Amino acid sequence: MSDGLRLDLQGKRVAVIGFGRSGQSALRLLSALGARVAIADRKPESELAQVLSGVVASPVELFGNGQYEGALRGSDLALISPGVPMSLEPLQDARRTGIRLLGELEFASRYLTGRLIAITGTNGKSTTISLIGELLKNAGFDIFVGGNLGTPLADAALLSLQGRQWDFVVAEVSSFQLETIETFHPWIGAILNVTPDHLDRYPSFKDYAAAKARVFENQTADDYAILNADDAGLAIFRPFSLGRPVRFSRRETVTRGVFLQREMIMSNLREATEEVVPIADLRLRGVHNLENVMAATAVAVLAGCPMNTIRRTLQEFRGLEHVMEVVRVLRDVTYINDSKGTNVDATIKALESLPGPVILIAGGREKGEQYPGLVEAVQGKTKQVILIGEARTRFREMLKGAAPVSLAGTLADAVQQAASLARPGDTVLLSPVCASFDMFQDYKDRGRQFKERVNELA
Repeated sequence: MSDGLRLDLQGKRVAVIGFGRSGQSALRLLSALGARVAIADRKPESELAQVLSGVVASPVELFGNGQYEGALRGSDLALISPGVPMSLEPLQDARRTGIRLLGELEFASRYLTGRLIAITGTNGKSTTISLIGELLKNAGFDIFVGGNLGTPLADAALLSLQGRQWDFVVAEVSSFQLETIETFHPWIGAILNVTPDHLDRYPSFKDYAAAKARVFENQTADDYAILNADDAGLAIFRPFSLGRPVRFSRRETVTRGVFLQREMIMSNLREATEEVVPIADLRLRGVHNLENVMAATAVAVLAGCPMNTIRRTLQEFRGLEHVMEVVRVLRDVTYINDSKGTNVDATIKALESLPGPVILIAGGREKGEQYPGLVEAVQGKTKQVILIGEARTRFREMLKGAAPVSLAGTLADAVQQAASLARPGDTVLLSPVCASFDMFQDYKDRGRQFKERVNELA
């Protein structure tokens, strides 16, 4: 990243709005840059002070209980955490008074060393960037992997300020993060897929998709724009980027990219068309994971990874916790944790990737979306649906007639119900369709509790 994009914040007042993981990371970077920081969050000030004590030692002003105006007043810049909607009135007022609003993603990107690879999409981001990280690491590159998944980019930026030189920075980026970019400029940008999600935050699917498309906004003819050729929802993005187009496809031979030919993943991104790996050799299963593998392969080839390294890494990669994770096989019943399946597309793909019959555990907190295709997917694959959380009453009505449906008051109850109904050859799948925050801290907490309950089964 050009030094010309770096901000002189020595002695300047900067408001950090939202003090979660990315806000804490931004504070560390701001402190290194000599800024005077004010923090605002919905949490009580006492709770913020407790978190702050483990982040930096320098003096920081705290504004708890959503007192954003106090932190913004007199600030030269405000860094907005992804979980804070830009539509909040205090932020709009701040913008009208001339306060510059940036996100942690945009801010951090100005201080990074190394070529930036940014992956977005509704589903598959975490699996794909983790796989890209393994591919690049195994090829001998010095890399940082983080962003929306794992370590925030501001921590990588702080290391860059201290002299660390990365070959590549691989970032998972969300639509929320992309809302606040100005100059964010990936050498390789990729959109894996776009299906309805987060419609509790966006007025329409079109607005949500437009936020995803911003990953290409600042690319030039020296960059690469990777898209899923099989995803009809991405067709509108094809003329969007100035970057060189790269496609991946299960259904057709693409002009430049990665594709499937007679059960073999192929690449034509270098001078000759190359065989990558037979899909039978992949540990990752399911159509959605095949797409993730092809996207990661395209990145690895463009980055200069040797094909032998790519092939070996793809054969060895097992995937992520909470994403179609096989927890246990008990009495020939397979229990799978897909707690990260927080939207309808993820759950449909999970169901499609499994042999029937499936006992599905679903439900949680809705995110304002509709559920196209869910009834048909349930009808074709499941022998029972067990519903938990706030959405269970609505889901029971929606799925009436598609499969037998029962309700459970707790996840433990749901697992017990599933175990009593399961027969040899069945699969018990936790793929909730919904967010976790009605009953759990996050999807990881939900997934870990599911695994604990499954492993307690006699």
